[in-house]
Amino acid sequence: MKSKKSNNIGLLYLKTYNLLQVFGWSYIFYKFMVNDYSPISKATLWYNVKWPVIIFQHAAILEIFHAVTGLVKSNPVITTFQVFSRIIVVSGVLLATPDSYAPSSFGVPLAILAWSITEIIRYSFYYLNLNNFVPYFLTWLRYTLFIALYPIGITGELLCLYSAVNYASSHPDFWSYRLPNSWNFIFSYYCVLVAIMLSYIPLFPRLYLHMFAQRRKIIGGETSKKSH
Repeated sequence: MKSKKSNNIGLLYLKTYNLLQVFGWSYIFYKFMVNDYSPISKATLWYNVKWPVIIFQHAAILEIFHAVTGLVKSNPVITTFQVFSRIIVVSGVLLATPDSYAPSSFGVPLAILAWSITEIIRYSFYYLNLNNFVPYFLTWLRYTLFIALYPIGITGELLCLYSAVNYASSHPDFWSYRLPNSWNFIFSYYCVLVAIMLSYIPLFPRLYLHMFAQRRKIIGGETSKKSH
C-alpha cells in the first residue's frame, strides 16, 4: 500500500513538473515571437527572456535526479550532458559576459528558438505519456523535428560560446585566477570556454545519433513505451 502511494506521489510530481515546463517554455517561445528585432531596439532578445530561461532551464537539473533515482527511464550520463551543456551557456556565458558580447550574439535567437520548440514538444510528450494518451502527430514531432532543431540549437550555443571566447581573449583576467596566489591555483575562463567548445566535437554526434536510434525505435515500428 505504501509503495502504491509513493508511486502515485511520484506520478503526480512528474505530471506537475512536465506541465509547468510546457507552460514555461511556451511563454519563452511567445516572448521570442513578439520580440522587437529591429536594429534600433535597445532591448535584446536575451534581455526579454532572461529570467524565464534562467528559471526553467535550471529547473531541468531535477531531471538528472529523476534519471539517477530511477524515477524515469533515462540515461543519467546523456541527461547530465544535455542539461549542463545548456546551463553552462546560460550561467557560464550569457550571464557571465557583458551585454554587448554573448547576450547580443546571433546565437541567442537560434538557441532560444531551438530550445523552446524542442522543450514544448518534449515536455508535452512526457506529460501526455504519463496520462497514457500521446497523439501520433506529437510522437512524430518529438522524434522528427530534432533533425533540424538540434543543429540549430548547437549552432546557437557555439556562437554564444565563441562570443564569450572573444571577450575572454581580450580580457585575460575576466573570471580568471592567476598565479601567484595563496592557493597556488590557476583558473582560466578562456581555456575553459575553448575546452567546452571542443567537447561538442565528440559529444554532439553521440547525442544526435542517439536521437536517430530513438526515432527508429519509436516511429520505426517498435511499440515499447517509455515512462517519463
